[in-house]
Amino acid sequence: MFDRYQAGEQAILVHVDFPDESSREDLQEFKMLVSSAGVNALSVVTGKRSTPHPKYFVGSGKAEEIADAVKLFEGNVVLFNHSLSPSQEKNIEALCQCRVVDRTTLILDIFAQRARTHEGKMQVELAQLRHISTRLIRGWTHLERQKGGIGLRGPGETQLETDRRLIRERMQGIMRRLDKVERQRQQGRRSRVRAEIPTVSLVGYTNAGKSTLFNLITDADVYAADQLFATLDPTLRKIEVEDVGRVILADTVGFIRHLPHDLVAAFKATLTETREAELLLHVVDIADERRSENIGQVENVLAEIEANEVPQLLICNKIDSLEDCQPRIDRDETGLPIRVWISAQANIGIDLLFDALAERMGRQVIQHSLKIPPSAGKFIGMLYQLNCIANEEYDEQGNCLVDVKMPVREWNRIIKQDKAAVEGFIEN
Repeated sequence: MFDRYQAGEQAILVHVDFPDESSREDLQEFKMLVSSAGVNALSVVTGKRSTPHPKYFVGSGKAEEIADAVKLFEGNVVLFNHSLSPSQEKNIEALCQCRVVDRTTLILDIFAQRARTHEGKMQVELAQLRHISTRLIRGWTHLERQKGGIGLRGPGETQLETDRRLIRERMQGIMRRLDKVERQRQQGRRSRVRAEIPTVSLVGYTNAGKSTLFNLITDADVYAADQLFATLDPTLRKIEVEDVGRVILADTVGFIRHLPHDLVAAFKATLTETREAELLLHVVDIADERRSENIGQVENVLAEIEANEVPQLLICNKIDSLEDCQPRIDRDETGLPIRVWISAQANIGIDLLFDALAERMGRQVIQHSLKIPPSAGKFIGMLYQLNCIANEEYDEQGNCLVDVKMPVREWNRIIKQDKAAVEGFIEN
């Protein structure tokens, strides 16, 4: 078994066009994936087929062409823009005499490079183990499965069985720890539900600008770069939205076409923030020629994680890359915001984004005139913390006369604390 390739190695890229849309991949996106992995692309071998070849995925002639390219350019890894079977990988490796990596393994390696938190690293390792467990046979094709002969016969565990057992035990250990992390996340979500703090989740195709927008809105320091899968680990921050109050904004992993199912399964706990959000901000790189396809791919993943029913607000990002495109809000026939045109990098249209958020989430706002006695100073302090006092006066008895304006959810939270006292403050 050849050594796993390292970032900075020299690669020969292979891309095959298929007539079937479900099997077709994008060459430009593949080059971005390779660049994001830190691999130097020496040459690209392209071809066309109606169906994959069972032995080499490509035809035997094209396989020889790949092997010649490896020798000519002195490459040490072949990267396929497609998912290969274990036998296809083994056959091409034997022909080219170098490591062969398919699209799924490449994405998993990028995730392994990007993961920073303990949870993210565990999720990526789980996805890698699930993927490797189907390919163990590749590592032991040079060994006998069972030794024979006098004194060597009898029951015993083969090397392949040992590896499968060790991987299975490792996967079970990781899943137990991820279950513990998920329970902690659920506790955090329950706390936010009790406090009636809504969650807004950023979703979108990878490299659409989600983390740049997240940093701009929250003053966070999340890693953002012009590369695929710059963000893996979910980050939550509080923001203030007019007529809504406190809102939790979640930055999540970007999606990509044909995202490996092992990754989706491993990141289920992380993507729960998306599934249980009150609103999804679907960030789109509006300057990308494939934006319609990218939107469709994101919708597919949202359906896979059962988040396709969550209301969405489309964020058309990177308008500074278009000519004569101004920030604006697009509305439906009822006047509800459905699209916001902005540029996170150039800080254009962010005020319109907050206006749209306020309209989509703060439709129910209450106003009350309260008469609060001097003994309830703590209650007045809480109103100041909520930043909901529109007007304030004092009468001769020292009572505080205030006009408050706040979201219904914030008012209901206050009522829960002491319903009789709070309702007694309301002036008819």
